[in-house]
Amino acid sequence: MPSIRRPALAAAALVAVLAVTATACGAADDSADERPGASADQQGTDDVALPDDFGSRLKELGLDLDKWKNGEWKNWQKDDWLREAGDFINPVIDDLWKPGRMKEAEEPHKTVPADVSGDQGISDPEPAPVQAEAVRTPYHDNAAPVGKVFFDGPEGSMVCSATVVKDPANPGKSNMVWTAGHCVHAGKDGGWYRNIAFVPSFNNSALPADRLENNPPREQVAPYGMWWADWASTSKQWISQGSATGGNGAPHDFAVLHVKPENGSEGKSLEETVGAALPVEFNAPQVKNIDNMGAWGYPAAPPFDGTKMFSCVDRPGRLSLTESLPTMYRIGCTMTGGSSGGGWFANGADGKPALVSNTSIGPVTATWLAGPHLGTEAKNMYTAVSEKFAGQ
Repeated sequence: MPSIRRPALAAAALVAVLAVTATACGAADDSADERPGASADQQGTDDVALPDDFGSRLKELGLDLDKWKNGEWKNWQKDDWLREAGDFINPVIDDLWKPGRMKEAEEPHKTVPADVSGDQGISDPEPAPVQAEAVRTPYHDNAAPVGKVFFDGPEGSMVCSATVVKDPANPGKSNMVWTAGHCVHAGKDGGWYRNIAFVPSFNNSALPADRLENNPPREQVAPYGMWWADWASTSKQWISQGSATGGNGAPHDFAVLHVKPENGSEGKSLEETVGAALPVEFNAPQVKNIDNMGAWGYPAAPPFDGTKMFSCVDRPGRLSLTESLPTMYRIGCTMTGGSSGGGWFANGADGKPALVSNTSIGPVTATWLAGPHLGTEAKNMYTAVSEKFAGQ
């Protein structure tokens, strides 16, 4: 097993680019087919324009919006857990995600056994663990595009990590967030999750866990606001094959959210609010041509508690789960569940850091992480979401 690598210079370079640029704004006031991915038409608040068929669709589904906001969303009966793209709604529920509730959200259980097969296809030797390092505070000054995704599933409240990414159709004004497919949809055995919201620079000053449990003012935990998803898209492979354990669906475990502020205001975009967004690099070079790759996120499973941001930087290797599936990136890293969906960054074609993958799976021993290679289908999914909201 190779020795632990600590590429300090590369890590410093990545951190520097993640830091807020001069355009930063202050905190918020309070192979593809014709269907590139599977999307959920997630609606917004009552004071924001809704699709013309919104009311009729709700009636067809037997849903009352007021009852939904008052707790009907907790109905997870199998027959009612809607998985068809056009049948899912995500109306904003004001103040649902209070700091204490965010603190209690658990990581989704997306792991692989410690002895996952790596001898088929192309796999490199298992990397040595790289100890996750705490990101300096305030997070907004050192990793502005990074944040947490909160959502509800049948087992309760859950959490993942995510990254603000550029929107080609709305340059400088992106409302797009990149995460993992298993952070928005349960895969082959379920449907879309509910109450999906993104918090950039979550717990910006790294308040201790006991402070969060006591429900401090939300602006301390979410200084740049709570951003609810009004659209979600993931791969059709994740929806048809994904599962909570094992590697099923992992090579296509990616997703894009389009978000808007909880207060329904039509002011600054997410990118303008946090002052940063990363481009997405599709079909990144083979691992032999990438010196270092970094993963950022909020690990929540022990020994971590989900309240603080960490990162790992390592030279990537290859992981092939089976010969028929795309080869994934793999790095040594001790981050645990909750870091799922967090962005992986490396230098893009222009020499500047870009998002090249996201955390998908890792062993129960928490010694490495693996993320999907972002190819044609990921690009089509991303482009489709961008074009849907072009000019908005």
